[in-house]
Amino acid sequence: MKIAIFGKFYRKNLESSIVTLLRVLGNKQTEIYFDDQFYTSIKAQKNSNFKAFNFKTFKRLDNSYDLLISIGGDGTMLRAITYVRDFNIPIVGINTGRLGFLATIQKDNIQNAIEDILKGNYRISERSLLTIKTEPENESLLDFNVALNEIAVSRKNTTSMITVETYLNNEYLTSYWADGLIISTPTGSTGYSLSCGGPVIMPDADGFTLTPIAPHNLNARPLVIPDSTEIKLKVSGREDSYLVSLDSRITTLDNNATITIKKADFKIKMIELEGESFIHTLRKKLLWGEDKRN
Repeated sequence: MKIAIFGKFYRKNLESSIVTLLRVLGNKQTEIYFDDQFYTSIKAQKNSNFKAFNFKTFKRLDNSYDLLISIGGDGTMLRAITYVRDFNIPIVGINTGRLGFLATIQKDNIQNAIEDILKGNYRISERSLLTIKTEPENESLLDFNVALNEIAVSRKNTTSMITVETYLNNEYLTSYWADGLIISTPTGSTGYSLSCGGPVIMPDADGFTLTPIAPHNLNARPLVIPDSTEIKLKVSGREDSYLVSLDSRITTLDNNATITIKKADFKIKMIELEGESFIHTLRKKLLWGEDKRN
């Protein structure tokens, strides 16, 4: 089995997770490849646990890989999809961050979880993605223009709200007067959208959510739409530009740009271990049912 290991950067709290992971994989017939920059930051540590490291590295992935393991938090998982792209490589995360909604393997369960994965004891949860195009084109969005959690537009260099003129399948919906607008996938419904009052959506639901950020028109509410919908946005405001973010990646667009957002033509394959489910994660991470009356 050919396995890619990805992390954004090395921190002290990653050490035990990395060592445990390598110990488990080392006892199996696996080819291990580290992300090039992550590997460099690990090797730079003057630590006896890392002296014996001698693995191959990657800068890009291809469809010869069987699995990608992310070490970090949910943000690291979101960054990992820029490597997985449309290669159909299953992805799983070891959580060394805070909430761990996407990175579901806890540090005290690495050995059992990885052994189960290598034995094939898991399910695949396919997650929809959003894709964005702009007119005129923006160079920073050409290489990888998709997002797993959300695409959001927001104000830049101002405390004034922006106006987000919104069309669904070329039919005018409304103009949001707000700090911005979030277009969220079901996966992203428990992230930025949720913190702005958006609904939680099951990962296998066929829908997206439009969630305004601090809307000035108080009758504006989050809206769930079919994921077959094409969304067009035109943004205006007191400044000449605004921000657009794809998960953790961010760029600037001019006010004259038109944004088109729709469902991507591929999905991300996320590993769910036996005994895990989205509903279980809701109870565990969002503390649903944490009431003495239950």
